[in-house]
Amino acid sequence: MPRLAVVDPASATGRAKELFEGPLKGKHFNIFKGLANSGAALDAYVALSGALGHGTLSAKEREALQLAWGQARRCDYCLAAHTAIGKGAGLSDEQTLEARRGKMQDAKLDALVAFGLALHAEQGFVGQQHLDAVRAAGYNDGHIAEVVANYALATLTNYFNHVNESVVDFPAAQKL
Repeated sequence: MPRLAVVDPASATGRAKELFEGPLKGKHFNIFKGLANSGAALDAYVALSGALGHGTLSAKEREALQLAWGQARRCDYCLAAHTAIGKGAGLSDEQTLEARRGKMQDAKLDALVAFGLALHAEQGFVGQQHLDAVRAAGYNDGHIAEVVANYALATLTNYFNHVNESVVDFPAAQKL
């Protein structure tokens, strides 16, 4: 049961109403219904998520990172959502589990996830070896900047779901 009010998109007002009728039309997920308590918070999510969707990291790469961070933070909502979204972005069932374990068979995705988990574990103070490894896998400084921005998005969603105890409205992620 959520700990914050659930905003019904049909009765939302202000900026939340604009977002539910615009970019979130038909996407009335429980995380958004909770974030809608603040039009600014919901707008921040939509803006950051939208901007990153136009970046150089592929949806598959972004989802692998989201799964790794969701597992690291034990966010059941995000694990369920990003398992479903990740499969739609091209991750196999096994790759969704690999990302959550932090070790992927695909060498390039493995380097990306390893960098993302180092970013998390070291609170941004990643060592040069982490930068060298992700660059050696084919990522550039633009990709690295986007990993940090995606981490900010993951922090927003993971922590919001922890505070809110958002009801999971995706199929539950497989247990590890």
